[in-house]
Amino acid sequence: MYEEAKLAVDTAKSTADDAAPAEDDPAIPTRAGWRQWLMDTTPLRHPAYRRLWSSTTITSVGSQLTAVAVPKQVYDITGSSAWVGYASVAGLIPLVVFALWGGAVADSVDRRKLMLTTNIGIAVTSLLFWAQAFAGAQSVVLLMVLLALQQAMAGMNFPARSASIARLVPAAELPAANALGSTVMQTGQIVGPLLAGAFIPVIGLPALYLIDSVALCVTIWAVWKLPPLPPLTGLATRRAGWREVAAGFRYITAHRILLLSFLADIVAMVFGMPRALFPQLAHTTYAPWGEGFALGLLFAAIPIGAVAGGLLSGTFSRARRHGLMVTVAVVGWGAAITGFGLSASLWWATGFLALAGVADMVSMVFRSAILQSVATDEMRGRMQGVFTVVVAGGPRFADLLHGVTGSALGTRTAVTAGGLLVVVVTLVLAAAVPEFRRYRA
Repeated sequence: MYEEAKLAVDTAKSTADDAAPAEDDPAIPTRAGWRQWLMDTTPLRHPAYRRLWSSTTITSVGSQLTAVAVPKQVYDITGSSAWVGYASVAGLIPLVVFALWGGAVADSVDRRKLMLTTNIGIAVTSLLFWAQAFAGAQSVVLLMVLLALQQAMAGMNFPARSASIARLVPAAELPAANALGSTVMQTGQIVGPLLAGAFIPVIGLPALYLIDSVALCVTIWAVWKLPPLPPLTGLATRRAGWREVAAGFRYITAHRILLLSFLADIVAMVFGMPRALFPQLAHTTYAPWGEGFALGLLFAAIPIGAVAGGLLSGTFSRARRHGLMVTVAVVGWGAAITGFGLSASLWWATGFLALAGVADMVSMVFRSAILQSVATDEMRGRMQGVFTVVVAGGPRFADLLHGVTGSALGTRTAVTAGGLLVVVVTLVLAAAVPEFRRYRA
């Protein structure tokens, strides 16, 4: 009882402090009629958040250009998909390590300055990508080193960026702010690769890196215009070492609401993300529709569903029972993946994956809101660091699990069993920790 009371007091204090920049804002207007179903743009009333979000709309596309260009260049040099995989691992390891450490740094310094430094670092690496491509370099090692540097900077940037949102908008608007940001990122994952595919034959591979560099200048300007975001405790000179990282993990295990929010995502991604089986399904089950067409549709379906969910986020972003919303969303994800596994028709399969994308958007919105509101400001950076690791690592573990299971049991059995497992495990966790599903913002 003491820990729960202390958590409530800490959360209330953190929420009050974080909402301070918006205290003089007028009351949030109530939308009537059909507008209440659409995305809630209320957070854009706050100039600082609006600048940060606007920069994201540009860089979400630019970053995807680089995300396509790097594996394309690696494959062009080596002619080997294995090297493309090695390059992915070369980027994942520094992303995980520096996201954890960067979360501790974000809790000990001015987050605005940390975002400025890391965004400049990402822009410089994009320029170096352009320089080596423009010069015609044929070094995979150089590409992997640059990718590792870029992902290290990104790993440090993301916790500071995400933890700052709770300082730029009132706590009541966090779900809407997260929906806005996630919708833009998901849209970038659709538009960016399509543009990359269209641009490469016209302007060449080096130009993609250059466009990303220019787009990052917009982000640097937006962060420069943010207000200072020093630690609320005033401990700006606190050391940010691995002891502080370990303290973040202890903080998670001591607060079961936070722990369940992470476990819910791990369960959904590890057991219920079957993307490793998409190529085989496109080659066998959905081959009559054309293997290339089927593969593209399978990969695009979840992001398309997520964008649709974001555009209609007015239907859920005002909900107060955040724990229940996460539970329902993850169960919905598992049910949709189960339906996908049972689908013999490509169109039914695409529809179920799109529904899974909607559920994933809902889950992300409220998991992020829980992290940003339950954790105190001095812990938010570390929580977002762990969040980054879960988001980046979960699908990769899923690739391994589904690849092995699909080979042993068959693709449809592996997908269906994974979806059902998500539903069962999530319901068991929700029953075991009732305070999570009862949690209100």
